[in-house]
Amino acid sequence: MYDTAVIGSGPAGVSAVLTLKALGKNFIWLASEPVSKKVGQAELVRNYPGLPDITGSALAWTFQNHYEGMGITLTEEVVNGVYETDGYFTLLARDKQFEAKTVILCIGVESVKPIAGEETFVGRGVSYCATCDGFLYKGKTIGVLCTDKRYEHEIEYLAEIAQKTYVFPLYRGYEIKSEKAETVMKTPLKLTGGTRLERVEFKGGELDIDGMFILKGAVSPSSLVHGLAVEDGHIKVDRNYRTNIPGIFAAGDCTGRPYQYIKSAGEGNSAAHSAVEYLAELKK
Repeated sequence: MYDTAVIGSGPAGVSAVLTLKALGKNFIWLASEPVSKKVGQAELVRNYPGLPDITGSALAWTFQNHYEGMGITLTEEVVNGVYETDGYFTLLARDKQFEAKTVILCIGVESVKPIAGEETFVGRGVSYCATCDGFLYKGKTIGVLCTDKRYEHEIEYLAEIAQKTYVFPLYRGYEIKSEKAETVMKTPLKLTGGTRLERVEFKGGELDIDGMFILKGAVSPSSLVHGLAVEDGHIKVDRNYRTNIPGIFAAGDCTGRPYQYIKSAGEGNSAAHSAVEYLAELKK
């Protein structure tokens, strides 16, 4: 059982784990990459104090060098579910799970917005984990939306299980060749059905499916944490970065504009302090 689980490796996540390390807390840090890809892709960052006119790739190196120098280890996993269980939280990451007393969400904002109907059918046909839920669709017809080449092995796994797999690749360089996987070069626009998902709609057509697997680096906040208060696509927090769920905190771009690295780093630090204060209250 960890004191805190931090999700995300952008400036907010890096700042949060640096603070937790300095405060001597037992934590786990989960993210899909050592430093958020968005940081490294920035052409030039002009407003980060002490690091004027630094490139994104140089800033990413600075972040990674800092946390590695403090002996902090990142667990490279994509978290696709956070659940409250008897006073603590269980985090699901593909076929693994982790437990923590508090959680800090530093998940940024989605580059790929949820499909209409996606959140409605989570657990009723929509899944974010091939290895977790693939067996439920053995011999059935499924759709797979994928945003990154690194998840192609999961598509191959699903294609072997399902009777028919429609793949919607939202990236260049898609290479899977399988008689059971049909490529659909369309962007899914809407998921519909009754009590369960029944079809996926796209411009110019629709397909009947039993399930839809959405493979991407992050999921929307409300899909990640059931009951989490969200407003205009951002997680609602108070001045201390507490969400509406006791024990869960949020920091960075996921809490709202402005989307700036220095703002995110400050929020990550504050959220970590708030989590530590919450842990102290639990002991009383």
